[in-house]
Amino acid sequence: MAQFRLQGSKVLAVDLSGDTVKAKNGSMVAYDGQMSFKKMTGGGEGLRGMVTRRLTGEQMTVMEVQGHGTCFFADRASEINLVNLRGEKLYVESSNLLCTDGGLRTGTTFTGLRGGATGNGLFTTTVEGTGQAAIMSDGPAVVMRVSAQYPLSVDPGAYVAHTGNLQQHFQSGVTFRTFIGEGSGEAFQIRFEGEGLVYVQPSERNTVGGDI
Repeated sequence: MAQFRLQGSKVLAVDLSGDTVKAKNGSMVAYDGQMSFKKMTGGGEGLRGMVTRRLTGEQMTVMEVQGHGTCFFADRASEINLVNLRGEKLYVESSNLLCTDGGLRTGTTFTGLRGGATGNGLFTTTVEGTGQAAIMSDGPAVVMRVSAQYPLSVDPGAYVAHTGNLQQHFQSGVTFRTFIGEGSGEAFQIRFEGEGLVYVQPSERNTVGGDI
C-alpha cells in the first residue's frame, strides 16, 4: 500500500513500491524513481460518475500514478490533511480532494437540494475502503466532532469533508450573515446530526448558492 506523509503542511509525499494512487490532475510538483501516468476523467467510477459530474458542471480530471519511488503533490499552497479510512466512507468536496490510495473506491453521491426555489442539486465526491486520502483546505482545517447531543451547523463555503454516521440537512433562508444584515440571494447552511467528524476550513469558497 502507498505510504502518505506530509512535507511541511502544504506538500504531500507518497512513497510507491509498485502501488497506484489517484491524484488531482496537475497537482504533481516532483517525483523521483520510475513512474507511469494515466489520465482519467469523471472523477468517479463508471458512467454514473461521469453523468453526475456533467450535471453539476464540474470538470474533475484525475491522474493515476503507478511505479517505484516518491511522488510529491501540492495545489495552490493549500493546507493538506491526511485521512485514514478503515472501511468507512469519506464525503468531500471534489475541489478539496488531492490524492487517494489506488485501492480506495471513488464515486459521487447526491446529498440533497440546494434550496427549494432553485432546485439545484448537491453532488459530493465519496471515497470508500481501507487506505489513506489527502484532502485540502484553504488555511488549516479544523476537525469538529458531531454527537447526538451536539449537532453542527456549517457555512457551505467553509465545509470541506465529513466522515461517520451523519445526516445532512440544508436549511434554506438561514445563514450566519443573515443576523448581521449581510449576504444576498437564497442563503442556506448545512446542519449535521448523528455521530462523526466534519472538516471545516477557515476561509470560505464561493458557492453556487450566491453570496453566502
